[in-house]
Amino acid sequence: MVDIFKKLESKKTDLGQYMDSADGYYTFPILEGEIDSHMKFQGKEVLTWSLNNYIGLANHPEVRKIDAEASKEWGLAYPMGARIMSGQTAKHQELEEGLAEFVGKESAYLLNYGYQGMVSIIDSSVDRKDVVVYDSESHACILDGLRLHMGKRFVYAHNDMESLETQLKHAEKVAKKSGGGILVITEGVFGMSGDLGKLDEITALKKRVSFRLLVDDAHGFGTMGKTGAGTGEFLGCQDEVDIYFGTFAKAMAGIGAFVASKKEIIDVLRYNMRSQIFAKSLPMPMVVGALKRLELLKNADYLRENLWKIVNALQNGLKEKGFNLGNTNSPVTPVFFSGNIAQATNVLLDLRENYAIFCSIVVYPVVPKGVIMLRLIPTAAHSLEDVEYTINSFAEVHEKLLSGKYDSDTVTKMVVK
Repeated sequence: MVDIFKKLESKKTDLGQYMDSADGYYTFPILEGEIDSHMKFQGKEVLTWSLNNYIGLANHPEVRKIDAEASKEWGLAYPMGARIMSGQTAKHQELEEGLAEFVGKESAYLLNYGYQGMVSIIDSSVDRKDVVVYDSESHACILDGLRLHMGKRFVYAHNDMESLETQLKHAEKVAKKSGGGILVITEGVFGMSGDLGKLDEITALKKRVSFRLLVDDAHGFGTMGKTGAGTGEFLGCQDEVDIYFGTFAKAMAGIGAFVASKKEIIDVLRYNMRSQIFAKSLPMPMVVGALKRLELLKNADYLRENLWKIVNALQNGLKEKGFNLGNTNSPVTPVFFSGNIAQATNVLLDLRENYAIFCSIVVYPVVPKGVIMLRLIPTAAHSLEDVEYTINSFAEVHEKLLSGKYDSDTVTKMVVK
C-alpha cells in the first residue's frame, strides 16, 4: 500500500517538475504596487503586460471610491448564508437585472467564481441522456465541468466547422437513441490564442441540427462588440447564444461571474447549481462594486476605445516587425517564437532583468514542443510609449534568440530573495 503523502511529495509532472528552479520567479511571482501598466517585481519597476485589467477599471477612481465605501458600510460578512437560504439581497437582484439587460438576455444569475460557476453550469444543464460537443481548446473549467457529465461527449477540432458538423452527426445519433438533447460549448475569445469562437457560423448550423449553445465569454465580456456586450454582439449573433457566461475577473477587474439566458433556464440553474446552493452569497462590497463597474462598462466608451487604440498599436507594430501573432482578433496578444524550454526561460529572464518587461510565457504542454509563446495583455492603462518600447525590446530579444545567445542545456536557476 502507498502512503498518499509520499506519492504527492514525489509528484512533479508538467510545470511542477521545474518548481525548485522556477518557484517565486517564473511561477508564482509577486507583483507589488498599484495595479497599473507599471508595477514592481523583486524591488524593480517593470512594464507589466500580464494583467487582464482590460479597460483599466482596477484603479479607476470611481471604482476605488465605491469599493472603499461599500466595504466600510457593509463589511465582508454581509449577507450571511447561501442565496437560496439567507443570502439574498435587493442589490444582488439589481446587479443580475443590469447584467441581463447589458448582454441582451431575459435573466441572469450571479456566481461567486467563474471557474466553479462554469463547472456547475454544465453539471446542471445536461444529464446522462444528453450529449455535449465542445471545442478542443476549451478552457480548463469547461473540461472539468465535462468530467461531471455522465453522458456522451464529442470534441471537435479547434474552430473547425467541418469537424463540428461531423461531431454533431455523431451526437445526433446518440441523442436520438438515448432520448436526450445536444449542448455545444465553445468560447467567445480563447484566452491563450486570442482568436474568436466562430459563434456566427456555429449558430448558423442550428438551421440543420437541433442543439443549444453555451458560450464562455470571459475575455469577450466588456471588450468585444460595439457596447462591450461580448463576442456574440461583435459577430452579430448574440440572440442565438442560448446560455451566455461572463466573469468579473477580466474587464470588470473584480471577483465573481454570471450566467444569462431565458428566464425559465436561469430559474432552473438557480435551483440546481450546486456551486451556488452550497456556497455563501457573494459579499455585498463585491456586488456594490460590480454595479459601479457595470455602470462604467455601459457609459464609459472612451475606456474601451482606449483599450483598442493600444491593442491595434501593439499588434500592428509587432506584425510590422515580422512577429507571428497567430489568429488573434481580440486584445489577447500571443507572440510566437521557436525554441526549447531552456531558451524560453532565458528569454523571460532577459526581458524581466534587462528590459524591465513583465509578461507571461507559455511552453509545452500548453503549446507544442519547440514553440515559445509570450502572451501580452494590452489594457486601457497602457500608453503608446509602453507599446513602442515593448515592440523594440521584442525585436532585440528575438535577434538574440536567433543568434544563439539564449542557448542552454538547463533551465536557468534564479536566486529569489
